[in-house]
Amino acid sequence: MEHVAIDLGGRESQICIRAEDGAIVSEARVATAKLAQTLERPRSRVVMETCAEAFAIADVALELGHEVRVVPASLVRSLGVGARRTKTDRRDAQVLSDVSCRVDLPSVHVPSQWSREAKSLCGMRDVLVSSKTCLVNSVRGYLRQKLKRIPSGTAATLGARVRTRYAELGEPVPPHLNRQLETIAHLHSAAKAATEDVGAWAESNPVCVRLMTVPGVAKITATRFVAAIDRIDRFASAHQLESYLGLAPGEDSSSERRRVTSITKAGPAAVRWVLVQAAWTAMRTRPDDPMCQWALGIARRRGGLIATVALARKLAGILFAIWRDGTTYQPRRGAAVSRPQ
Repeated sequence: MEHVAIDLGGRESQICIRAEDGAIVSEARVATAKLAQTLERPRSRVVMETCAEAFAIADVALELGHEVRVVPASLVRSLGVGARRTKTDRRDAQVLSDVSCRVDLPSVHVPSQWSREAKSLCGMRDVLVSSKTCLVNSVRGYLRQKLKRIPSGTAATLGARVRTRYAELGEPVPPHLNRQLETIAHLHSAAKAATEDVGAWAESNPVCVRLMTVPGVAKITATRFVAAIDRIDRFASAHQLESYLGLAPGEDSSSERRRVTSITKAGPAAVRWVLVQAAWTAMRTRPDDPMCQWALGIARRRGGLIATVALARKLAGILFAIWRDGTTYQPRRGAAVSRPQ
């Protein structure tokens, strides 16, 4: 089996092909859009570093029957890429192909097309929401500087409230403030449409529909979770999944000293964030649910923040079990305290 290493670029990519014995068979610089033609060859191991184009090229290689390794960007430095402060596309491809001949390189999970589209949809919605929030804060800060107080309300009505206030004072709205108010209104409409799109994606996926039977878990949380996990058989247990999401406690031990730290915060931060929000929502809206009663008991002993993170971790385990078993939420099972084996 030959080893095909690709140093991907936006326009052009460098390829280094080695035989099983490590001898370089060929090297070339190819347009990234034409890599599919280059990969039409006998079954090989195709190695590349994670980047924006990696998964699309991985799909092509898998369809052509190749063995694919998408190497984490955090690992390539330890493999020799960029060693001795010398880094070129040709050298990077040579190093990756050489290491592939000697080691069975680890690969990140190549997500499905649905997973990638869902992540993009959620990510673009997040950009709209954060941009709107930034502008709203800018407008509020400006009004405070001018000692102008406006009635409280939502971002959707901010423009009307500000203009009404200026009209009451008999002053025109400054052009720079008006520009921001118009942009906020446009971003609010765009963010609302993006939220509806995410909701439609969730409703079209049977796994998301079942996950949304859990208290606190709505369309965005379910979509984020399914998009990040992609395939539930990647994890042998709920504890592995919780660790992957960075919701498991860390440890800082040495010799006779043992210290358990806060959660590791490894893995996809966006999923961890929505699970924490789901935990807050569940405790606020469904306090009588056995799962929330369990969390409220922790809150009385150790405080609300620790209880919320504990419930977020439990939520991840419950979502894992529902997805794995093809069931819906069962309150009594949700209240059970699971312990690592």
